[in-house]
Amino acid sequence: MDCLTVNVVTPNGLVYDHRAMIVVAKTTDGEIGILPKHAPIIVPLAIDEVRVKRTDSDKHVDWIAVNGGIMEVRDNIVSIIADSAERERDIDVSRAERAKQRAERMIEKAKENANTDELRRATVALHRAINRINVSKHT
Repeated sequence: MDCLTVNVVTPNGLVYDHRAMIVVAKTTDGEIGILPKHAPIIVPLAIDEVRVKRTDSDKHVDWIAVNGGIMEVRDNIVSIIADSAERERDIDVSRAERAKQRAERMIEKAKENANTDELRRATVALHRAINRINVSKHT
């Protein structure tokens, strides 16, 4: 039986390393599913969740909040390199909620000051916080 080896790496080190039947991720062009024997690719990832259906059980799915990055697939190895990534069980929901509230305040302030750079940064921060909150609900 063919399977995938899935690694998620951030500047802080290895976040995830398991074997899987399928990996589903959101690229900047849309959702992609990776099965064993997939052709080699390198794609940019959106700020979104990555779903990993593990080999040890049909019902075992791991959810990972990935804040952008790239995914490389080669020889049944799926490597995700991201600025930050967290498994659903490791997410501090209250911290993510506070980050969401901070980002919402920053967006309002940036709109008041017509600061497009600050608005863009705050919008990304909001998207990251919402992604982490959403992924945490899969536990």
